[in-house]
Amino acid sequence: MAYKQKILIVDDDGNIAELISLYLMKECFDTCIAEDGEDALEKFDSFQPDLVLLDLMLPGIDGYEVCREIRKTSRVPVIMLSAKGETFDKVLGLELGADDYMVKPFDSKELVARVRAVLRRQQNSGLPEKIPTVKIEETGDIVRYPELVVNKDNYTVVYKDKNIEMPPKELELLYFLMTNPNKVFTREQLLDHIWGYDYIGDTRTVDVHVKRLREKIKDTENWSLATVWGVGYKFEVIRQNNENII
Repeated sequence: MAYKQKILIVDDDGNIAELISLYLMKECFDTCIAEDGEDALEKFDSFQPDLVLLDLMLPGIDGYEVCREIRKTSRVPVIMLSAKGETFDKVLGLELGADDYMVKPFDSKELVARVRAVLRRQQNSGLPEKIPTVKIEETGDIVRYPELVVNKDNYTVVYKDKNIEMPPKELELLYFLMTNPNKVFTREQLLDHIWGYDYIGDTRTVDVHVKRLREKIKDTENWSLATVWGVGYKFEVIRQNNENII
């Protein structure tokens, strides 16, 4: 029997999910439906789909967060589905790791065509679906990644076995991002966390500090200090292993 590619459909509207499932089954796909974000993550692990159709507006864990969680461990293609057609929503979805974005309502034939196109790109990429593990260790005020250790207790940074001189605010910004891997923060949020709510400067302060950090530490194959265009910054990690995080 020929292998049927598996599609996980995540939508809290049961009628829409069933219709999508019928369209895909007619095209010889195997499908599974999840009605909320938590259910989606559970079925992602058990069903092991080849592609995820992910609605953004979900009860509990929203589609953006589901995509973030999937991208911590997997490169399985994700197509986001949403009634929101604003550029910001599309850009955020794609920056979080989605492979495509479709605005509701959409034509069933276009959906099937997009699914096939994204699956072809994945197959031709040569990349494994599973992402290798990167060990992260956090103990007290010390956070360690491969080739990078930040100690907030004594304000030291060790990068590739070399001590890096770093002003307090640069170190605090780096430490904060490292202890929240793969989470996107706006410039305003970073100002509040690092400089405090009563800081009278503007968001360009964050950009300047990130620029200085990038001059001192360069991205590696395991992690990077990433810009999420139109939103802010994140410390992007290929995959985090929380077993050693306290």
